[in-house]
Amino acid sequence: MIDLHYSATPNGQKIAIMLEEIEAPFRVIPYDIFNGDQLTAKFGRINPNHKLPAIVDHAPNGTDDTCENSDQPVTVFESGAILQYLAEKSGKFLPASGAERASVLSWLTWQVAGLGPMGGQASHFLRYAPSGQEYAVKRYTSEMTRLLNVLEKRLTQSRYVGGDEYSIADIAIWPGRASAFVLGAEKTTNEWPAMHAWFERIRERPAVARAMGRADLAAPEKYLRRNQKLDQQQWSNMFGEANHRAVKGD
Repeated sequence: MIDLHYSATPNGQKIAIMLEEIEAPFRVIPYDIFNGDQLTAKFGRINPNHKLPAIVDHAPNGTDDTCENSDQPVTVFESGAILQYLAEKSGKFLPASGAERASVLSWLTWQVAGLGPMGGQASHFLRYAPSGQEYAVKRYTSEMTRLLNVLEKRLTQSRYVGGDEYSIADIAIWPGRASAFVLGAEKTTNEWPAMHAWFERIRERPAVARAMGRADLAAPEKYLRRNQKLDQQQWSNMFGEANHRAVKGD
């Protein structure tokens, strides 16, 4: 059994999709990030960075019934590392070697180092920051547009992001492509047709449909609103002093 420490953000959804794709039994442990559930010392022992998602694999060498080392679980945090761990454990969605593997890992890294953080910054300034942030909004939405143009160009050349086969690169990118809150779904369809076709192709995969349809993985409405007004404690939990205290162990 794998414990998925989870919040219904694109990063969390990546891992839920991967677990469904490899048909691994998993238990969802939900966190309310506005409430600061991720800031506890207990969770800090799983992820010292106090961010979600993270997994604890209680059967790293096999199934729960056959694992010889079931008393020594493996903990993995950071979504890209989790995807690679699960791909290597299952033997799925990551080529074993050569140019194909290098391509998948390159695009996976592109997502976790570029597209994901830029989308996160754009989301922050559009959804949480006080008014008067025009420079930041323009900076991050412009960079998101550039990166999505990179993705569109890639998908005119290749059926999937990493190559001819569906991979963890696609799984990493797909949930956050719902950056419709940044740029609008109509623009995605009209100006990025290859990306739209790719998005729909993956949306129709049974494992993706299962993950996105599970009640225990659904995003609360408050995660989806634009121009959210956080109270002082919520702001501290998400972006402020409570966040810093958790990392320092205060």
